Order: sequence, then structure tokens, then C-alpha cells
Amino acid sequence: MNASSHAQTKQPIFRNAKLQINQRVNDLLHRLTLEEKISLLGFRSKAVPRLGIQAYNWWNEALHGVARAGQATVFPQAIAMAATFNDSLVLQIADAISTEARAKYNLATAMNRRLQYMGLTFWSPNINIFRD
Repeated sequence: MNASSHAQTKQPIFRNAKLQINQRVNDLLHRLTLEEKISLLGFRSKAVPRLGIQAYNWWNEALHGVARAGQATVFPQAIAMAATFNDSLVLQIADAISTEARAKYNLATAMNRRLQYMGLTFWSPNINIFRD
């Protein structure tokens, strides 16, 4: 293998999970054009095919279960969970939500569905505890 063919097959730094995150981010930012960077600023990030980056939709919600992505377990509102003062119960609920979210993401990815409510990024308000 000559040097030029080796350079063509070398993995980009931003794809190397063994490297520090700041190295990977800097490498990716230097590879992106200004237009590509701008296309990644909204909740509907466009694909960057030349870098092997797929489109991604950042909009998802999981206040009390995986919302708007088909059937999922629905848990009490955050204020009701906080009122239990049961940290381990809330952790179990969060674990169940994340497991369902990952399963839905894996299925959507296998079907090449990159729509709203199909990603792994979830927005949710914080839990405010009522006190007497």
C-alpha cells in the first residue's frame, strides 16, 4: 500500500472514539464548511454525506415517558414522582424510559426513519419538589 492510498483509507480523527472529545470536535469543526455548520444549528440537522454524517432530529420529549413516538409506558407527572421522595423509584422510572427510548431509536434507525421524535435527545423540564 502506498502513502496516498493509506491516507485515503485512514479514519478521520472525529470518528476515533479512543481519542479525547476536544480533539474529535476540533477535527470535525475544521472539516465542516460554514454552510454545513449552519445546517446543523437547528433541531433538524441535515446530513453531511461527504463526512458520513447522517441527518438527525433533536426534537424529542420524555417528561413522564417517551412522548409522541408511538406506544410507550406513561409514568406520573414529574411533580407526583418528586412528591414520593423516593429516589430509587425515580431512578427505576428513568431507566425504563431510557430503555424504551433506545429501543425506539434502534427500530427507527433500522428502518432508516430520521424523523421528529425518533432520536436519542430528550428535552424535559426539571423536577420541582413541593414542600409543606
